[in-house]
Amino acid sequence: MAVNAERGDVDNMKTRLDGGEVSRSMVIFGCGYLGSELARQSLAKGFHLTTLTRNEETAGKLRAMGVHSVMEAELDDDSWHQRINPDQDYVVNCVGSAGGGLAGYAKSYLDGQASLARWAAKGRIGTLVFTSSISVYPQTDRSLVEETSSCEGGSDRGALLLAAESIGFPGPDSVGRSFVLRLGGIYGPRRHLFLDRLRTGDLELPGDGEAFLNLIHRDDACSAIWASLESPPEIHGRIYNVSDGQPIPRKQLARWLSEQTCMEPLRFTGKLDSRYGVDSTGEPPNRRIDNGRIREELGWEPRYPSFREGYAALLAKV
Repeated sequence: MAVNAERGDVDNMKTRLDGGEVSRSMVIFGCGYLGSELARQSLAKGFHLTTLTRNEETAGKLRAMGVHSVMEAELDDDSWHQRINPDQDYVVNCVGSAGGGLAGYAKSYLDGQASLARWAAKGRIGTLVFTSSISVYPQTDRSLVEETSSCEGGSDRGALLLAAESIGFPGPDSVGRSFVLRLGGIYGPRRHLFLDRLRTGDLELPGDGEAFLNLIHRDDACSAIWASLESPPEIHGRIYNVSDGQPIPRKQLARWLSEQTCMEPLRFTGKLDSRYGVDSTGEPPNRRIDNGRIREELGWEPRYPSFREGYAALLAKV
């Protein structure tokens, strides 16, 4: 594959493995909790990996991990375009919010995805995955939500995510196919809100505990990304809900964790605040996410089919 040396990141070209096979190339945009684990798995699979992160500390960890090329930049800033070869087998955008409320959402997701699309137009990408969120769904009536369910009337943040999805899906002409993965609430090693609250003694949570949680273990989120990237070529870009498929009321998870740890149970205040995803006058999201499409079409199955297996594994490591 010819690469213009003026692009700078010439070492991002495909390289040969010891066995003589040409390695596959991947770029991961955003290497936070999910992206860093995906990077580790990519290296273990033998990919020639490029990453982009805005965090200096994360960049250092990625270099120590052995990532071939680490870029420090903001995704929405086109200055990185000349430093990363736009001819790639796989690209994953799992960037997180830059913070600062709606402005941070717009910067990271909408403007970031627009910048990625401009970069992709200069080359050719085999498969693109954008990790979105189930927060695009506004349902508050405990209904079962599929990919075809309405997203109208949702939050401002949900609207920004939908707009970002539309940029990369079904994708520019320079992308062979693209997938949108709407992820549930991610938990896993070093990320377990309810368990942390029990351990610190900060036992009050907003809401009444009745609203459903739709969770996905970090490792299962990664496996869903791989299932999309490595799916048969006849499966063109799709939107998939990615959760464990076992919605659970918040209070039930809180009670189970208290029983397992023999700690004082969490208490729900009955009041809503920003931690709940709404303001004090809004109605909280309360829906049950269906993951049937990705299981049926890609044969994906979560390693942790419910919070019980996922949290049991976390508790066993403490």
